[in-house]
Amino acid sequence: MKKTATRLADGRELIYYDARDDAVRDAVDQRPLDPIATRSEIRHDRLLGDRVAIASHRQARTYHPPADECPLCPSREGRHSEIPASDYDVVVFENRFPSLAGDSGRCEVVCFTSDHDASFADLDAEQAALVLDAWTDRTAELAQHPAVEQVFCFENRGKEIGVTLGHPHGQIYGYPFVPPRTQLMLRSLGEHREATGRNLFDDVVADELADGRRVVLDGEHWVAFVPYAAHWPYEVHLYPKRRVPDLPALDEAARTEFPQMYLELLKRFDRIFGEGEPPTPYISAWHQAPYRMADRGEFALHLELFTIRRTSGKLKFLAGSESGMNVFINDVPPEAAAERLREVASK
Repeated sequence: MKKTATRLADGRELIYYDARDDAVRDAVDQRPLDPIATRSEIRHDRLLGDRVAIASHRQARTYHPPADECPLCPSREGRHSEIPASDYDVVVFENRFPSLAGDSGRCEVVCFTSDHDASFADLDAEQAALVLDAWTDRTAELAQHPAVEQVFCFENRGKEIGVTLGHPHGQIYGYPFVPPRTQLMLRSLGEHREATGRNLFDDVVADELADGRRVVLDGEHWVAFVPYAAHWPYEVHLYPKRRVPDLPALDEAARTEFPQMYLELLKRFDRIFGEGEPPTPYISAWHQAPYRMADRGEFALHLELFTIRRTSGKLKFLAGSESGMNVFINDVPPEAAAERLREVASK
């Protein structure tokens, strides 16, 4: 992998990740952009104890542009985009409309491919491995950011999820605090260690492998399963079998196997609802250990992949119980979801 860092016209950082060591990235951003002025603010909710990012400038972000005006495509034929080069492998750049910035953290965009009409599932193993390299590099870099306590790499896919740009891309958030979902995991992790003397993540993985009913893919270095108490209609958790706290800690064997495992999962997600159905909307989220955690080695890196589509043509909406009280009601039994995901193996 070759990494080339540059700056856009408004001062934001942009980084090319290339599979070839001889790639030259010297294109200059020709756009007449003013310096970025963000108004992100983190507010503390005293009742719930969590935090909310107030970012009014995001109201002006690009919203469903036509394909020939996509800001994530390469700059070609006199049309200038966020990426100055006429082609690229993988690109990461600072978000022009960030939810978090400066002392409030950092937000980055990850373009998985220059092909506007592709999806992550369309990538070959080499390209998927390059994306993994980019996620890993950004995680290591953001660990040095003085405001960042946890790095969150994720992809929103599909208009149903709320995606405003159709180009295959994801995002990376550098949170200046430990998010509530991670705090809940840490609490359960500590309680389990105190009660049993064992690691909770290890026991969850071991129990799923022993049970077998919810296992979707079982590789040499990774295992994918529908969790026992899945919140979403179709939800899969992907764990390396050797516990590590974050992406930089993965060994070479796990890094090599990951593209095949992850691409297979994504292809199966697109087959859940049968032939002729539109692509399955999903959220894919990496969970990594917070940087200021007392013993980061206790946390287990894992990816959570889920869709809000519960059946053909119907979405799972977060209504009163979910949105009002955070108590999920799942219409699809996890065992049935796992069985379906085993049935739709890619050809």
